[in-house]
Amino acid sequence: MARYTKQDIIRMVEEEDVEFIRLQFTDMFGTLKNMAITSSQLEKALNNECMFDGSSIEGYVRIEESDMYLYPDLDTFVIFPWRPQQGKVARIICDIYSLEKKPFEGDSRYILKKAIADAAAMGYRFDVGAECEFFLFDQDENGRPTTNSTDRAGYFDLGPIDLGENARRDMVLTLEDMGYEIESSHHEVAPAQHEIDFCYDEALKTADNIMTFKLTVKTIAKRHGLFASFMPKPRYGVNGSGMHVNMSLSRDGKNIFSDPTDELGLSREAYWFMGGILSHMKGMAAITNPLVNSYKRLVPGYEAPGFIVWSVINRSSLIRIPSTRGEHTRVELRSPDSAANPYLMLAVCLQAGLDGIRRQIAPPPMVMENVFEMDDAKRHELGIESLPADLMEAVLEMEKDSYIMKVLGGHISTKYPKAKKEEWNDYQAQVTSWEMDRYLYRT
Repeated sequence: MARYTKQDIIRMVEEEDVEFIRLQFTDMFGTLKNMAITSSQLEKALNNECMFDGSSIEGYVRIEESDMYLYPDLDTFVIFPWRPQQGKVARIICDIYSLEKKPFEGDSRYILKKAIADAAAMGYRFDVGAECEFFLFDQDENGRPTTNSTDRAGYFDLGPIDLGENARRDMVLTLEDMGYEIESSHHEVAPAQHEIDFCYDEALKTADNIMTFKLTVKTIAKRHGLFASFMPKPRYGVNGSGMHVNMSLSRDGKNIFSDPTDELGLSREAYWFMGGILSHMKGMAAITNPLVNSYKRLVPGYEAPGFIVWSVINRSSLIRIPSTRGEHTRVELRSPDSAANPYLMLAVCLQAGLDGIRRQIAPPPMVMENVFEMDDAKRHELGIESLPADLMEAVLEMEKDSYIMKVLGGHISTKYPKAKKEEWNDYQAQVTSWEMDRYLYRT
């Protein structure tokens, strides 16, 4: 049920002295975009009459079919607390429509909405909680980001050792001003690494919240003279940053993943949902881990999963079932990182899980041992497969998975692999400092 009407938005803009409204949307690769309007143009925007040039957005459309409409989702209206108190700035997240006033198939938010509709047709609501990790780095004298930090704190450390504590506190307070319910925040394992967790919610709202969260964290970090990076592996030799995704399905307000009669407290649907994700995981990896750099996080020794296994306690597994049961029973997918487009990432997770339920795909046997400590022969004996080793392998696996390609739709399933192959080829052509250090003097 909608929270706001057009009249509500107009009234709040007037009462709160909002002068600028940012009409935000997300491109295919998860980059936040916006078009700013003044309050005098608000009614036009609320009538879905604001247009933009889609040919200028990577992965959208050709120049001869460039005109697109922004359709504001009124319930996403929020005032930015960090902007001036006179002439305030607000935002509304928008869906993208074509010139024919039809949803644009390249709009990742639309892809998630379709997945949610498929779940609703089966009687399910999809709820998600995300654990977003990031680094706080110093800036140079010109305000440009570095990977330097004097922070040497570790997991759950506090100030004065935790040098990002003040910035993180301001991030939490700002997010709460914007309506977030923050569950916890803390220093992560690596120096200068942090995590802020916000409450579980319906999938579309969670995806919107992730995009706003990243913008807020970067903005508040800048105010503290720091740079917030969601890059999966910005530093060699320390843990990378992930975005663990906790998922559950409910019907009539009841969590259907729970079954107290089962040995592990899990329902058939929970097993099938896991089975669907595990069976499609290779094909999903280019979405959940979309960068060349993503695969440098998914290596042994840094608490990130590299093998397609599940467990209830084993933190080396791809899927973990946290210990809480009953209404809090959930499936935690541990491979995604914060570079992922959250709309596409949640869409493929949901649709893979639904495919598992429809086809009653049983997951492989649970693995309790640390998979990283097994040798290749033992993993082969147990039938344990690996995640793709790099971005190109992930893209090729995605193209082989016809179900995931169908979930993404004709536009994204064509444009996305093409762009990622170009990214990989550009990376392959680079001459890195590692190569220079290792080979220059030897040859």
